[in-house]
Amino acid sequence: MTESAPRRVRVRAPELIGKGGWLNTGDTPYTLAELRGRIVVLDFWTFCCINCLHVLDELRELEEKHRDTVVVIGVHSPKFVHEAEHRAVVDAVERYGVAHPVLDDPELATWKQYAVRAWPTLVVIDPEGYVVAQHAGEGHAHAIERLVEELEAEHEAKGTLRRGDGPYVAPEPEPTTLRFPGKALPLPGGTFLVSDTTRHQLVELAEDAETVVRRIGSGMRGFTDGGPAEASFSEPQGLALLDEGSVAVADTVNHALRRLDLATGAVTTLAGTGRQWWQGSPTSGPAREVGLSSPWDVAVFGGKVWIAMAGVHQLWTYDPATETVAVAAGTTNEGLVDGPGAEAWFAQPSGLAATAERLWLADSETSALRWVDLDGQVHTAVGTGLFDFGHRDGAAGQALFQHPLGVTALPDGSVAIADTYNHALRRYDPATGEVTTLATDLREPSDAVLAGEDIVVVESARHRLTRLRLPEEAVRVESVAHRTQRAATEVAPGRLKLDVIFQAPPGQKLDNSYGPSTRLLVSATPPELLLKGEGADTDLARELELNPAVPEGVLHVSAMAASCDTPTDSGSAASPANEYPACHVHQQDWGVPIRLTEGATDRLPLVLAGMDE
Repeated sequence: MTESAPRRVRVRAPELIGKGGWLNTGDTPYTLAELRGRIVVLDFWTFCCINCLHVLDELRELEEKHRDTVVVIGVHSPKFVHEAEHRAVVDAVERYGVAHPVLDDPELATWKQYAVRAWPTLVVIDPEGYVVAQHAGEGHAHAIERLVEELEAEHEAKGTLRRGDGPYVAPEPEPTTLRFPGKALPLPGGTFLVSDTTRHQLVELAEDAETVVRRIGSGMRGFTDGGPAEASFSEPQGLALLDEGSVAVADTVNHALRRLDLATGAVTTLAGTGRQWWQGSPTSGPAREVGLSSPWDVAVFGGKVWIAMAGVHQLWTYDPATETVAVAAGTTNEGLVDGPGAEAWFAQPSGLAATAERLWLADSETSALRWVDLDGQVHTAVGTGLFDFGHRDGAAGQALFQHPLGVTALPDGSVAIADTYNHALRRYDPATGEVTTLATDLREPSDAVLAGEDIVVVESARHRLTRLRLPEEAVRVESVAHRTQRAATEVAPGRLKLDVIFQAPPGQKLDNSYGPSTRLLVSATPPELLLKGEGADTDLARELELNPAVPEGVLHVSAMAASCDTPTDSGSAASPANEYPACHVHQQDWGVPIRLTEGATDRLPLVLAGMDE
């Protein structure tokens, strides 16, 4: 910790409690006392959250490098109703290659004990069982690794560090043809190309949608171009036919757009550097020189390849003629705002389908069906925002989805929606404005494609493609509506002091080289909740005024801070000045449910990054 940082009282880490029990431990439950002597990193996550998936990837190197001293424990804390199902958590742990113990906490018991307010949040516990750091958001792996090295040295000297194997027990692999497939594409010859996401491959299936014709990719997580046996992917998802001889592939965890030559099976890279895009990085230019962020799906619209950039809540385009990429729509703010592309807000766009006049998209975190017209205007057909979801048919203004991941344009101008967390296939008809249910009892459908008079659904959690005959009548289901179930924070009506707490990690300082190093954006649902304090500014503290006439709502807070490594000792020839220090961006979006209560607190602190000692 820097000398200027305030010293704080050491806080004993609360116990780990979760009604769903433990995964990846061979059914053995663990207490913090049993982990004493190890450095414990708690990762509060939920599997719908793209930022949480980014953190899973960030932690892999830390886990490998410090596997004899560090125990990472995922605390699964659900947002959607579906995510509270234990079977769904089991599936997600395998789907995303989580190689550490996971506590299933469907009732958010441990979340509340640690006063967590956002997904993802990382908490570091020292070998004596005390909380020493908390970080909200992604991009903190560098700071945590530095802290881990300090804790290793400190507790090795004190004799309180215990080395050895961790509690992780790998599950037995299942011998299925596909494993959590993501997207599918009908090929000109009548076969189907499928992204076999968890096995990091593409698989071509015969016309029966079952028989394997060939596999493309080594099956090992990696980022390598080459022939069908040598090339490697990392959790590929979306597929789009560029011409009859090639396919664009959204290589999600590699943050890249790849090209498959259908004739030879050779794989090359079209766009992306293999590194994740961060705030302040270029958003246009030569495709191989610009970073992407979790591209989830692709579609050809208006002569360009559109990319659902789930990681930054935007739509990008790749132009095959110029081999360049650019942002087409979205501000990187997470939410549901229509209008010109440069002003629109999205929330993890994850499914695309193009017609001649519209690009349809599944905006998963807002449980919405949206579309972009040829002029670049963004519209919402179904959906109201980040916190409302369910399974309700009827008029578009009242209909509800639950985290849809796929869309399919149907011949009559309507749209099929892979309503993933409702385990259903839904239909929206623009002519009538009605939503109906086509099929239920699917298991996490993530995509669907047409095959003659049938529709073939990617049942991701059943590891298969399922062929359905579209029925004349929609299936009738009982309407269910939900709001995200998180305990509301009671605050006083009127003035509220919002403080985003950020302390640069040890060895770093705030970076003002290219302008202000911090940014704070505030809005509310409903908008009437905020009488004062909405909008963007550079100060991480702001005074809000809450409307006493609106008893409850959600504050949307987005914060960013940039820090750079401090120079090394410039007076030593052996340790020259760090002329070009590495810089880091810390960012997080919060959706904080609040309830206005007389006499409650008038301050709302949110931790972006903080340290205890």
